[in-house]
Amino acid sequence: MHSLIVFASGRGTNCQAIIDYFREQGTARVALIVTNKADAGVLDIARRELIPFLITDRRQLAEPSMITDLQQYRPSMIVLAGFLLKIPPTIIDAFRGRMINIHPALLPAYGGKGMWGNHVHEAVLASGDTQSGISIHMVDEEYDHGATLLQARCSVLSGDDADSLAERIHLLGHFYYPRTIDFLLRG
Repeated sequence: MHSLIVFASGRGTNCQAIIDYFREQGTARVALIVTNKADAGVLDIARRELIPFLITDRRQLAEPSMITDLQQYRPSMIVLAGFLLKIPPTIIDAFRGRMINIHPALLPAYGGKGMWGNHVHEAVLASGDTQSGISIHMVDEEYDHGATLLQARCSVLSGDDADSLAERIHLLGHFYYPRTIDFLLRG
């Protein structure tokens, strides 16, 4: 069975979708959840699902011991699901080619530092774009930059606000992210 480490900073809805998908598939499990926020909703998921978790900060994330801490879980893949800290180059190097991220827009548009959550959806709405979606990509040293693995689209509706658009974007992520992980694990 494959081992996954999920990094998340928020409610953890993508993390829950991944847990639920692989519980049914039986091919992988979330072995560790890493967050940078002691009050993140993803910790409620970790506790309920009996998954070990690690609360870290920018400094701890960059320490060499972090790689050892992560490697003890023998991850087949590290999955970023709304993690708001930039991943240090040491971790990227240690897990290169085995670390993916989901972004709530169609990259390369609306990516980069500061483009997360409703900031992205507000920018999409302000631009007048008629479509948005998700991008699942490999992680490299730049924000939202690695090779795109999958994009899924949805329409931007005339009455949308950031919250209503985000709701449809989340549905895309909940469906496509676990399946993309599964596809990659099956190699």
